Parts: sequence; structure tokens; C-alpha cells
Amino acid sequence: MSTICARKATGRRITLVIAAMLLAGAAGCANSKMTTGSISKQSGKPVESMSAGELRNAAASLGEAYTRNTEDKAVALRYASVLQMNGSTDQALAVMRKLAITHPKDRDVLAAYGKSLAAAGQLEPALDAVRRAQTPEYPDWKLASAEGAILDQLGKQNEARAQYRKALDLRPDEPSVLSNLGMSYLLEGDLTTAETYLRKATQARGADSRVRQTLALVVGLQGRFDEAEQIASQELSPEQAKANVAYLRKMLAQQNSWSQLKDEDKKKSSTN
Repeated sequence: MSTICARKATGRRITLVIAAMLLAGAAGCANSKMTTGSISKQSGKPVESMSAGELRNAAASLGEAYTRNTEDKAVALRYASVLQMNGSTDQALAVMRKLAITHPKDRDVLAAYGKSLAAAGQLEPALDAVRRAQTPEYPDWKLASAEGAILDQLGKQNEARAQYRKALDLRPDEPSVLSNLGMSYLLEGDLTTAETYLRKATQARGADSRVRQTLALVVGLQGRFDEAEQIASQELSPEQAKANVAYLRKMLAQQNSWSQLKDEDKKKSSTN
């Protein structure tokens, strides 16, 4: 696949690639964007770094703690995060919905509730929850970034980027916001701009593995597979990094899929 073809790809095509890459990652070292940080006081290990077995154990122990006190904000937030990582989206949303009822004005809760709604595909309610949590007199950069992510999923890229830039005004060089901005351009198929923001994000203090893995994906989509593997191997084992890049190569080459999609778009345009 050439760089030129990648740059001309539509948002729908790029989304298909990202989804396929996430599925490939799930078979090896499953990572997710929908996290809220560390969930285990004993290990202090971030959610995105946990193995499937560790996530199951964490879900079991947090579930017991949650049933003892469903109004405990910290436990409920951690429990919902682990459930989300385990793929239990509906259950995570149920936990957050109950917590939002108990803490109707808590910004952290409303923000997390909005993310759970978005993960469940309920984008308009998610946007409403995040906007209700925001206060004009004391704006929160995390909420601005969360609103941008939801707007991106709604296909409102310009509005989304305005929110990301607002978040960056409040929190300059925040890697998670720069990463979201890069993802916004990735979804649109502008790989060059996406790479620019993601590289800046990886160089910012506090950047985590998800930022570097997304950068590796963007670099790989432009056909620079060796470089992509090198970036990915900073976070993954050499075998996992090689497997992910090999999967990307195969997917892009399979039946010349990008050319086929382009031909399909031409046919649709000619019939309209």
C-alpha cells in the first residue's frame, strides 16, 4: 500500500483498519482507550497494562467491594473501568449509571459516565452527560477532551478539534489530548497530520503506551513497516510487535482491498 493511497483513504476505511488492528491486539496484549487509570492499590498497575487473567481477578475483587457499597465512588469508577476492559460494556454502563444517580453533580463521575455511554454507542446521551459536567466559569480540560472524542465519533471533526484545542489551552502539551487530536485526523484519513500530533504526544511528559502504539499504527499505515515495528517494540515484546505489523501488512495487501474500496466508491458516485 502506498502512502498516497493511505492519505486519500476515507474516514470509513481508516476506521475499518483501526478496528481490525484492535482485534489483532486483543489476541495478544489487549489494550483499550477507555480507561480511567490504575485500579489496584496493591499492584498500582495501570488497567491497560493488565493481562486478561489480571483483569478477571481485578473484576472479581472489585465486584465484591462494589456490592458491599455501591455508592463508593472510587471503587465504582475502578470497577467500571475493568469491566469496560473485559468487554462487559453494558455492565460497566449500569455501574456508571447508578453512580451518576448517586453523584449527580460530580464532574469525575459525569465524565466517566459519558465515556461509558459513548463506549456503548449512546453518543448523544454521552455528549449531554459530559456537557452537563462542564462549568464555563471553571472549565475542565479532561471534559473538553472527552467532549471532543464524542464529537469525533459523531463525525463532527471541526467541533471536536475546537474542544481539543480548548483542552490544550487549559493543559498545554497534554499527551492524551494531543493523542486525541491525532486520532481525529487519523479517522479522517489525514495520516501526515495525525503523525505530527502523535509524535508530539509521545514526546510529552506522561505519554503512555497507547499513544506510542497509535503512532506505530499511523506509521505502518503509511507503509513504513520497519519503523512501525520499532516504535511498537518499545511497548510490546518483539514477537507481539512483529505480529501486529505482519497483520497490518497482510490486511493492507489482502485482495488489494484499498483499491477495491476505491473502485466501489467510484461505482456508487456514478450511480448517484
